[in-house]
Amino acid sequence: MIVKTLFGAIDIGASSGRVIAAVVHNGNLSLNEVHRFPNAPKQAGDRLFWDFDELLAQVRFGLRELGARAEKLGMDVKSVGIDTWAVDYGLVKDGQLLAQPNCYRDPQNDLGVRLVHDRASFSALYEVNGLQFLPFNTLYQFTKHKELFPTEFEAAQHALLLPDLIGYFLTGKMATERTNASSTGLMDVRTREWSKELAQHLEIDLNLFPPLANAGEELGTLSQNFGPRLSKTRVVLVGSHDTASAVVGVPAKGKNFAFISSGTWSLLGAEIEEPILSPASKNANFTNELGVDNRFRYLKNLGGLWLLSESMRFWESTGNPQDLQTLLADAAEYEDPATIDVEDPALIPPGDMTLKISRQLEASGKLAPKSPAEVVAVILHSLAKRYASSLEELQELTGLQFDEIHVTGGGSQNKLLCQLTAKYCDVDVIAGPVEATAIGNILVQARAAGIAGESLEDLRQLILNSDFHVKHYKAKGS
Repeated sequence: MIVKTLFGAIDIGASSGRVIAAVVHNGNLSLNEVHRFPNAPKQAGDRLFWDFDELLAQVRFGLRELGARAEKLGMDVKSVGIDTWAVDYGLVKDGQLLAQPNCYRDPQNDLGVRLVHDRASFSALYEVNGLQFLPFNTLYQFTKHKELFPTEFEAAQHALLLPDLIGYFLTGKMATERTNASSTGLMDVRTREWSKELAQHLEIDLNLFPPLANAGEELGTLSQNFGPRLSKTRVVLVGSHDTASAVVGVPAKGKNFAFISSGTWSLLGAEIEEPILSPASKNANFTNELGVDNRFRYLKNLGGLWLLSESMRFWESTGNPQDLQTLLADAAEYEDPATIDVEDPALIPPGDMTLKISRQLEASGKLAPKSPAEVVAVILHSLAKRYASSLEELQELTGLQFDEIHVTGGGSQNKLLCQLTAKYCDVDVIAGPVEATAIGNILVQARAAGIAGESLEDLRQLILNSDFHVKHYKAKGS
């Protein structure tokens, strides 16, 4: 491979976003972050929402920075890809948003759950969509939205999931990328198409969604001026659910690997060829989400570093700011702190995380943490122990045995969490690359451009060939 090609990745999480320039050359991949920006939900009355206008402004600024970077390199940007978190969406009429998109952490989602389950049980839903129960899945949000804001739904011409919404405002073209569509709860897990029967039963109009499309297909060309180096740049659909891109970006040497995409949430699972819809899978609350190349991300959505970041945010907002590295060092002194249920719904909305954790511990007869460092120890030990129990379930349900687990995303930089994960799971942990989501985004674009092999294994070999930092943590028994 002698082609030197420049790509861009728009990679947005629930707490921050970034635009990345990536060069693929001679079988290697290098990344350069050109713009990073904060992202957080906002509150107005009873409504928790995303400031999409600001989000889009930051993306556009990032694309101009990408153009400046391309000019310095003397290269045109071949394409860009977009990934974000899943489930949230915007309603569009006459090319304009009807309202800022609701945030999945909205506590009013329980209304949608009750309304949906009045029509279809979780068991009936799982048989069709294969998704674990999460109160913020799109079908629950849609139903709640229709109930609380019926005029918005009556006026809407289109519903676009967030990465597709960004793509629309950048190109004027609409599509619904499949990996994200699979997280709505409205896709038939067997056919990989919308379930018309389910949608009809729930009175959800599937015509609101643009046609389904696959990662690797072209959406359109950037329709605005981001500089001469982006004048012909295409937007290529990638695994637009950020976890789908993160799994592509796992530096695994074969098909049999376990992963934790560690960020705001922890997504623990494996990549498999066909969905698992057994009663045991449903009872364990494992999900079958579509990945790139029609593989499945068979995983469990667990609590994540939101618990830590929201604690840090609240302490700072109340005049008690903490230094994270000092906290982590002090937290490492707690060998066996009390632990919590990291999937407690009370931990989902923003607020005083210390208070929420204390209430849960006290309700179970345990002592509340006495310091911020102890709060951090409780969080990290709780996460790692939950990883261990979920890994056992994963192995039982898939019939696979994993000797190592790949941790990618921001959590791969948390040394204490990785050490605890190796300890409690009793498997070696390979931590990194932290940029796995952006890497997966870029690799799908590179393959679409014909310069990165064909299979996912080919793409992952390119990661192994490149100079990305990974760190190994040994299991307690090794």
